[in-house]
Amino acid sequence: MDGRDLMRSVRMIGSARGLRALRHAWRGRRVDAWALPVRGVERARMPGLALDARALPGGGVVRFARSELRILVAAGGAVFWGWDGAGPEPSYALAGLCPDPDGRVVLEPDTGGGWRVVSERVTVAVSRHGGIEVRTPGGVVLRRELPPRWWEGVPRGGAGGPEEVVVHRWVQRAEVGADARFFGLGGRSGGPRLRDGTYRLWNTDPGGRFGPGDDPLYLTMPVQFVVADAGTHLAFYDNSWDGQVVLREGEEGGGSGHDRAGCSEVRMTGGPLRCWVVVGTPARVLHGWTALTGRPALPPSWALGPQHARWGFGSAAEVRRVVAGYRERGLPLAAVHLDIDHYDRHRVFTVDREAFPDLPGLARELREGGVRLVSIVDPAVRAETGNAVYDSGVAAGAFVKDARGREVRGEVWPGECVFPDFTDPGVRAWWGEWYAERLAQGFSGVWHDMNEPVVFSPFGDATLPRSARHALEGRGGDHREAHNVYALEMARAGYEGLRRLRPQERPFLFSRSGWAGMQRYGGTWSGDVSSGWPGLRASLSLVLGLGLCGVPYAGPDVGGFDGRPDEELYLRWFQLGAYLPLFRTHSAIDAGRREPWEFGPRVLEAARVALVERERLGPYFMTLAHLARLTGAPYVRPVWWGAPGDRALRDCEDAFLLGDALLVAPVLEPGADQRAVRLPRGRWYDTVTGEAHEGPGQVLVDAPGVGGMGGAGGARIAVLARAGAVIPVRGEGGELVLEVWAPAVGRTGSGLLVRDVGEGWGEPRVERFTSRVREGRVGVEREGGGEVGVPVRVRGL
Repeated sequence: MDGRDLMRSVRMIGSARGLRALRHAWRGRRVDAWALPVRGVERARMPGLALDARALPGGGVVRFARSELRILVAAGGAVFWGWDGAGPEPSYALAGLCPDPDGRVVLEPDTGGGWRVVSERVTVAVSRHGGIEVRTPGGVVLRRELPPRWWEGVPRGGAGGPEEVVVHRWVQRAEVGADARFFGLGGRSGGPRLRDGTYRLWNTDPGGRFGPGDDPLYLTMPVQFVVADAGTHLAFYDNSWDGQVVLREGEEGGGSGHDRAGCSEVRMTGGPLRCWVVVGTPARVLHGWTALTGRPALPPSWALGPQHARWGFGSAAEVRRVVAGYRERGLPLAAVHLDIDHYDRHRVFTVDREAFPDLPGLARELREGGVRLVSIVDPAVRAETGNAVYDSGVAAGAFVKDARGREVRGEVWPGECVFPDFTDPGVRAWWGEWYAERLAQGFSGVWHDMNEPVVFSPFGDATLPRSARHALEGRGGDHREAHNVYALEMARAGYEGLRRLRPQERPFLFSRSGWAGMQRYGGTWSGDVSSGWPGLRASLSLVLGLGLCGVPYAGPDVGGFDGRPDEELYLRWFQLGAYLPLFRTHSAIDAGRREPWEFGPRVLEAARVALVERERLGPYFMTLAHLARLTGAPYVRPVWWGAPGDRALRDCEDAFLLGDALLVAPVLEPGADQRAVRLPRGRWYDTVTGEAHEGPGQVLVDAPGVGGMGGAGGARIAVLARAGAVIPVRGEGGELVLEVWAPAVGRTGSGLLVRDVGEGWGEPRVERFTSRVREGRVGVEREGGGEVGVPVRVRGL
């Protein structure tokens, strides 16, 4: 935290609270100094030479002079390897048990004294020194892992005694193609393409706001999505400890043959060295990845509509005023989110009865008008006898303890707080029952905040002491291992609790922090992105990067969290948000307002256009949500999604595909009224003017702002439709319509429709349609024959 952030923190939390935070920080540091082993003399170790190998179902074990390597190819094609006895389980990332091995896999000797595991989709070659190559069936190398290195030794001191624990840290270096591009690593503001640099793997509150240069952020995960001419692959190092990833893009020799490979170096401070790799097209990679870690949760249909949040509504009267403002101006609104100020003295699972005297009544009133209430939920529990949540948690033994068995305490919004241990199944069940109180207040969903977890601290990491003890599903351990999965397991507790309490409804939950596999329980949002043009660009980077890590439901704080955007910035953020999965305005208590009418009549009218278009595309968003659930494909995709071999598209970071049908090019810099748009191959139509453009290549498209509203369609961003696309939309009367963009002559197009199954768990039915031109007319056919059954509107002729 720099001096500016520290001063802002002091202003926010007050001097008395600041002193308590200082006391807890010093106490945590002293406890860590006593309880954690001190690194003693260490020695480096490498695997040594390969000695022999034995076959096992799906792969085998290769034994080296100083280590052992287990290799497994799962039935779905995913590859696992683990060193020193590390297996796929236990794992917080996997959706369940390790998938079944591929029974057709063969382990056989390789050249040079190594071994290889051969399967239908991938070959894994192990050198005699412990290097690992992942190859395509044709023998092309996608990833080359060099022999790992461990540092180990006997610690000096520590609570467990001098001989109890052996300290391990390890480094794994990998090489990829010289043309490869790196993506992923969770929520990174400087992406989506990750340039040369060091990226920390430690979920972190950046301190009130962030922009593209800030790293790490709230949601890190050791997931690398790598795109190269040779193919696409995802590599996941299943280790939740603190670490860092150093990336270096390669350089091609320009015909000289002196290419420099791209490089990834993973450094972890402890935990197992184990890795999963999934190869294939981008769609196949995400399908395989979410098969391993869990299919994304399906949000209820209302959660795909526009939502409004503010820290500082202050009262039921203010909520009613804002909702009435939307209604009176004819603006669609699906939900309102209440922040910590609606709690009684910021205490979780309470209500300020003076400001909200009848919260259930307010919720019923809003719901009758089509607006849901969503509640914030923080993990920190006020440590105060008489606080029902605290008393209940003490009785259940629910709170994190230190190495001496005392409650770990820290200063957060409610004051001195304790923290549930979500790595304990019993604690998750206990916490999940508390969501009954939120449902009784009329809330339809929850958003988890401050769950990295965060404590106020004037120095060091603003989280629990690293020596804090956690159950870790009965294995036992400390916060070094539990920190990065804390929010993941809080989301699990909330999701499973909501399913038990209302089994007939799909839960709506999204979380500021998380880890690999969090999509099983819901989505995420940007956190406190700074209100500026760099923050706008970071918003898009986060959503794209998270989608490639398997988390498709995400969005930013539209307008930014901390500042007062001018009318141009607000509108451009609003226009971007209208095409992202989670479309939510939000701001800090001391920031400018975010209601569209607060920015003048021109912005209001342009925002209305964006809102109406979002509502019109509701059936398409619902279809994309179901497809994400079924296949793992994100709603928002990089423009190279269907053509990863196109190098120009791989370097395009200022536009995205919404599904397969739409290409969205937001305005990310001030003063622009046109956009250069990089097109994938094929014909693309401007959805406002109908003008056709041919790709691949770059075109200039109008994107007038509030100063140029005389153009066609008024203030807007560039949105183009793929020729032949069949897009389900909502007609003027609310009926379902198939919007068909004319295919090029001699070509066909296609589209999918998955109808809304309501708020429950009905089985979705995927309907497939084909478009073609016959005798100068565009027609649509249902796959398998039969009537289309839906009105068709043709565009682009």
